[in-house]
Amino acid sequence: MTDEPDRDTELLLDLLQRMREIRLFEDTVKEWFSSGLVRGSTHLGQGQEAVSVGVTAALQHGDTTTCTYRGHATVLAQGAPLDKSFGEILGKAEGLCGGKGGSMHLTDFSVGALGSFAIVGAHLPISAGAAWAAQLLGTRAVSVSFFGDGAANIGTFHETLNMASVWSLPVVFIIENNLYGEYSPIAVTTANTVLIDRAPGYAMPGVRVDGNDLMAIREVAMTAVERARGGEGPTLIEAMTYRQSGHSRADPATYRPEGELDAWLARDPILLLEQRLAEGGVSETRLADVARAAAENVRSAADRALSWPEPDPTSRFDDMWVNA
Repeated sequence: MTDEPDRDTELLLDLLQRMREIRLFEDTVKEWFSSGLVRGSTHLGQGQEAVSVGVTAALQHGDTTTCTYRGHATVLAQGAPLDKSFGEILGKAEGLCGGKGGSMHLTDFSVGALGSFAIVGAHLPISAGAAWAAQLLGTRAVSVSFFGDGAANIGTFHETLNMASVWSLPVVFIIENNLYGEYSPIAVTTANTVLIDRAPGYAMPGVRVDGNDLMAIREVAMTAVERARGGEGPTLIEAMTYRQSGHSRADPATYRPEGELDAWLARDPILLLEQRLAEGGVSETRLADVARAAAENVRSAADRALSWPEPDPTSRFDDMWVNA
């Protein structure tokens, strides 16, 4: 055992801490929602953290992401501050969007998080547009779009993949296949449940990967991002994962087959990475330090957000296209 991991292991420990922070962030949001502190609905993704953290670890400054209303993990993994993200969900003036967007619309342009989108599939063209801008400007930036298996049946999915391929856009499409579109099992809504089988129809590579294995998803993402940055066009990645809670806070997820949740809990991405690190020689003490640091960061960020003031009512007229 060692308390001085090598450089690669230190990176994995940093990513482990990020996953733990995202998990605790969402646990906190769940508690706040139950106690009436969160305005509107919120959609959590505990169990899917490795996808966002693994993919964004392959990105660099200037790259951009878009995601769904279940987007806390992606926006945080992209680098949005914990406290301002909490503040946005609480509707605080210091939130990422001044408290106007809430849980379903987290956005932080400063880190390239172009937004969470409540309309299913609406953000795929946004990522394609960002990629087109990067192509025209010659910035070599890459755009990544995260979406669920349900969005793969939306018209914008097909339209965007076709255009991205025709124009060889520097964009990567990430299907977070958690087996359910809201309350419906994928097999009920999708004839061919192997979603990367759609990639050849758009002349792009399609890769299916274990979305709970952070090292695996990061490696696949690095290849796709490098390909996009090099002008070789888009890639479709299907990351197999699982949301450990229901679709929203009103959903007890009683539709899941008996034993399914337990099987996926045994493959929790945080647990898998900790096991891998322990097998590689990282001590229990070092892993405990990571867990403590994550808990302290989330706790202090939550306390700051709770202390922030409510927005001035007149601010509702700010940031509008037209002031009547």
